Amino acid sequence: MISRLAEFDISATNQSMRILDMTRELEVIHTCAATLGWDQETYLPPAAHEHRANQLAWLSAKGHEMQTSDEWRAALEDAEDKNPGTDPKLTANLRELRRQFDRATKLPVELVTRASKCSSMAKHAWAMAREASDFSLFSSSLDELVEIAREKADHLGYPDEPYDALLDSYERATSTATVAKLFQSIEPELRTIAASAVERSKQHAVKLPQGPYPIEDQKRFNQAVAESIGFDFKAGRIDTTTHPFCTTLGPRDVRLTTRYDQQDFTSSLFGILHEAGHGMYEQGLNPDDFGVPSGSAVSLGIHESQSRLWENHVGRSDSFWELWFPKACKVFPQLGSMQFDSFLSYIHRAAYTPIRVEADESTYDLHILLRFSIERRLVTGELSVDDVPAAWNELFKLSFGFEPENDRVGCLQDIHWSMGGLGYFPTYTLGNLHAAQLFAAAKRDLDVAMGIVQGNYAPLLRWLRHEVHNHGATLDPADLIQSATGSKPGSCDYLVHLKNRYL
Repeated sequence: MISRLAEFDISATNQSMRILDMTRELEVIHTCAATLGWDQETYLPPAAHEHRANQLAWLSAKGHEMQTSDEWRAALEDAEDKNPGTDPKLTANLRELRRQFDRATKLPVELVTRASKCSSMAKHAWAMAREASDFSLFSSSLDELVEIAREKADHLGYPDEPYDALLDSYERATSTATVAKLFQSIEPELRTIAASAVERSKQHAVKLPQGPYPIEDQKRFNQAVAESIGFDFKAGRIDTTTHPFCTTLGPRDVRLTTRYDQQDFTSSLFGILHEAGHGMYEQGLNPDDFGVPSGSAVSLGIHESQSRLWENHVGRSDSFWELWFPKACKVFPQLGSMQFDSFLSYIHRAAYTPIRVEADESTYDLHILLRFSIERRLVTGELSVDDVPAAWNELFKLSFGFEPENDRVGCLQDIHWSMGGLGYFPTYTLGNLHAAQLFAAAKRDLDVAMGIVQGNYAPLLRWLRHEVHNHGATLDPADLIQSATGSKPGSCDYLVHLKNRYL
């Protein structure tokens, strides 16, 4: 694939374009793998998992070989040497490509291939273990994935602990110590807010009118809501899966997934609002730069800020439901028996639940702090894989006051570890903090503030396009937040938001 790019001249501009074109070609490999991964999570027959694992491993190896080749190195070095420094975007692209190259060349292709195949097979093992609520069916896969994560960390290097290298894969320019300090600083207040919110909800318990809420009706309603906030269905679609996610298969191909509960239409709806937030970020990136840093998302923390902003700050607001509650009543007639204020109390209810994706805002981050603690201990070897269920239940009881009734709603509930995603979970809480800070800054724009009151979210989306999406990955996450809000990343806006909503 690289050889056909040799036709480019060696002038400064064309050589710079050569490395960018090579990067775009690498993205073709990545999006082919993403397409196979999406199919694996939605439509793949059970007997096909082993071959799919081989396909993904082959693509992963080819991509890694391309990104670490001598030709890639030569093109990057020539572009760096001949970059006049007058184009800030080009300079930022080359800087990020250098960072990616330096990381990639530290990883042997054998390790990359093994990690991809192990992850593909582990997803299937996790799904069976979750269905059977039996951690032992997944433990050997997780043991191999943890060992691979340690190997990656050793090859990549780290300043303090192996988890640093894994975290940097998802949230660049941060460290485990920084995240741990942040989490420790907000944990006491999070626990206090959660306890008060849960107690308050107990005193004002509200139930949704009895279902069923037909799945086909949910699908139509969800699509209408997602379209109204700005998700482009000419460049995307919604499908059903076990664990909701969003994935990008091309510059005009963004896939959302959700799951349905016929007794509660809000479960799939908030899932779609969340994933549509991810999707609109992807759709807001410059399509002409697809595959290069300036056309790519900067980090999972920033990505999560977009999904949490639309799900919680918009989708759970009073003004949003002043518009959509009457429409929901027409789609789901039983809602007509419910008062509007009661419905708001329902979607703002707080309760300690074993399931992270079903947790309300006031208790959600306690789930993340638990996973962060377990992941760090797994990577350092302080915690063995076989002891994960017991450790999980012990920590869960300390935070929530009870133990999960089984592995399915305990340590097997999330897909992330089967994906090899050790280091991923902290970005959820970082996303919550960023979302609140961005939303507070956006509302300082009068057009945005008025639009929110009126249920018109086009001004908010335009603000996010300009302040977040248009930068791609040319700024580090902290610098992006500083640029958009005028302040360094912090927790103040988030804690204020939680108190205003729940207390």
